Amino acid sequence: MDFSKVFGAVDRSVEEGERDGKPVRAVRLSRVYDTDIDDLWDAITNPERLPRSFLPVEGDLRPGGRYQLVGNAGGTILKCDKPEHLSLTWEFGAEISWLEIHLSPDGDEARLTLIHTAPVSPHWETYGPGAVGVGWDLGLMGMQFHLADPDAKFDETAFGQSDEGKWLIRQCGKAWGKADAASGAEPEIAAKRAAATTAFYLGETPPGA
Repeated sequence: MDFSKVFGAVDRSVEEGERDGKPVRAVRLSRVYDTDIDDLWDAITNPERLPRSFLPVEGDLRPGGRYQLVGNAGGTILKCDKPEHLSLTWEFGAEISWLEIHLSPDGDEARLTLIHTAPVSPHWETYGPGAVGVGWDLGLMGMQFHLADPDAKFDETAFGQSDEGKWLIRQCGKAWGKADAASGAEPEIAAKRAAATTAFYLGETPPGA
């Protein structure tokens, strides 16, 4: 697999906003997959398929129900408009953020756009958009592996420890630093956040720590 193409397939951006009177930042990723919209919808919502690209999910998987990703976030399913729109709360520890996934046809393929909106918090000030952005980059990578081989299971931990995975994490970290700066952050602050995020995902000591 050409990982430079995998990296280049994703559009990344950061947007400033407000929710419930408080400042938020929206991290946006978008890319096209070589499948149709119905298959892509099934891949992201079918509890039998989701563990092959991402994580096992449990709970009441319908609008208004509570879901739980095993070993990760949980929350409430807000909207589920098959096959175009999925909206969730994303609750991890004491932090609550919001996740939206939009699917649309793109010629003979299907486009996935993921928007993760989070409050501006000390965690954001330290790590910036890459904190969730790099994680979702790996999630989109897992989806590509799954669609290429539906019976295989993507191992994000093993991939992240491989030379290809480390290269991809570094490239994504830099890309989120650029997106952070493009959204209005001071370039030096954006670069520092990106370095901290990259070090976290690689299990390294952040520069200057």
